[in-house]
Amino acid sequence: MHSPQPPGDVGPRPTIDSEITWLLHRAAQRMRAATGDMAEKHGLTLREYIVLSALHKSPGLNQGELGKTLGLDKTTLMSQLDRLERNGFVVRHNDPRDRRLRIPVITPDGEALRTKVAAACDTVEASALTGLDPDEIQNLRRLLVTVIGDVADRGSCL
Repeated sequence: MHSPQPPGDVGPRPTIDSEITWLLHRAAQRMRAATGDMAEKHGLTLREYIVLSALHKSPGLNQGELGKTLGLDKTTLMSQLDRLERNGFVVRHNDPRDRRLRIPVITPDGEALRTKVAAACDTVEASALTGLDPDEIQNLRRLLVTVIGDVADRGSCL
């Protein structure tokens, strides 16, 4: 059974009885929209912000490894890296293990921008989680990690 809809809304609203997949999808949509808006206010697309975040959290990955980590195909990742590089947020170095490969590295300007966007996204995330106490938020994180599981390809929120 679904909750009544406010006038003008289209489609059912999530309830406690909704399918878990749908609830996760809707929650991800909400967070993607909110963080995407924050990234755009700072001149980045959500994908660019996520690429910068991945470079911050997992330095030293070559472009292929980064693409697998983010669940992005080569063409999509290259376009993101090209734009970030043109704007001075990323540089690419040769991989010392294999000169045919390139390692993208976040620049100081890229790190400064990533830090600003991350702070703005933290605020948006906290706002979306209003009504949950810190223990509930930690439990939500544990539950989501359990649902994701220990898989090599964690996919992408892109």
